[in-house]
Amino acid sequence: MPFEPILSRHRDVMSSPADNYKGFTDLATAQVEGTDYRVHVRANAGSTVAVIAPHGGSIEQYTSDVARDVAGADFNLYIFEGIRHAGNYSALHLTSHRFDEPRCLELLSSCDHVVALHGCAGDVQQALVGGLDEPLKAAVAKTIADLGIDTRLRGHQFPATDPKNICNRGRRGVGVQIEMTMALRLHGPREAISAAIRSVLLALPAV
Repeated sequence: MPFEPILSRHRDVMSSPADNYKGFTDLATAQVEGTDYRVHVRANAGSTVAVIAPHGGSIEQYTSDVARDVAGADFNLYIFEGIRHAGNYSALHLTSHRFDEPRCLELLSSCDHVVALHGCAGDVQQALVGGLDEPLKAAVAKTIADLGIDTRLRGHQFPATDPKNICNRGRRGVGVQIEMTMALRLHGPREAISAAIRSVLLALPAV
């Protein structure tokens, strides 16, 4: 499937407390770990691949599930999950170029390949792929597109080219970000998407 540029589906625009966070320190001052959010880290000493969901749980629904399925038992896994009864996005969505949670940074410091799973608004099933790791980005986009999913490499709102974007903070300074629309997360083949991404990562040469 070709990757024609289109206008992306924007996230819902709203004013929220998280908009004012300059980094994780601000979030942690305003929110309580174990009550508002939790952090899951599973390091795999034999892998230099990290799969992360920095807006997991109820912040961006189903991204935790996809991250776990992609990582399996083979790759490093990091998930920041919103567990509030309500208002998870507005209180806990620390934008990706400000996401500097220390446990995540520590994990990524020993990883050469990083794939970040995200969710965005949209009533059309689409995967919007960004990041600075051009070869891995292209391979991931192709394998998702091969499932018949409308997959975009460019011309969307989430290029993830800021070096401070959490997907680009592995030790090579490049990574991949995958934004899945709400329609894709709710009604799309999540298990097939996870398996497709996982297959690309399993095929990476050992470092």
